[in-house]
Amino acid sequence: MATVCGIILMSSSSSPPAQSEHASSAGLRTVAILEGMKGLVVLAAGLGVLSLVHRDIQGIADKVVQHFHLNPASRYPHIFLEAAAQVTDAKLWLLAMTALLYALARFVEAYGLWYQRRWAQWFALVTGALYLPIESYELLQGVSAIKTIVFLVNAAIVVLLSGVLWRARRREQEHAA
Repeated sequence: MATVCGIILMSSSSSPPAQSEHASSAGLRTVAILEGMKGLVVLAAGLGVLSLVHRDIQGIADKVVQHFHLNPASRYPHIFLEAAAQVTDAKLWLLAMTALLYALARFVEAYGLWYQRRWAQWFALVTGALYLPIESYELLQGVSAIKTIVFLVNAAIVVLLSGVLWRARRREQEHAA
């Protein structure tokens, strides 16, 4: 997070254009790496879900509750066990395919940001900005270190991308004049 915030501060300062473009490039590559990592995590989760197809989900859920010495009658273990009872192979396939599509979108975004494609910058800005109200709401429900870090990193990414796109538009207008 310090890297992203530092790059944003460097890229928003009144530094020479070459230094500003280098900071923007480094910032975009940092965001590309982050998006690629998100894609890998979701892909791994999707493959994990896919590995549960044709397995006894209810039995696995019971073993998890027992392993962690949870009371199956208490609220959250009960919700977990009830959800496991509703799982079908079709639902697992749907969840795995959704994870695959999400991971693919993250990988495409990471590629586009790494190679400084304008479409990827816009895509990352819009998707990042879409999460900010949800993350703000979650913070209002209760502050935690994880929620705060996620919000700050996402806000930093939105600020970085806004600056990159604004500077690119300004350069285009200067070249047109």
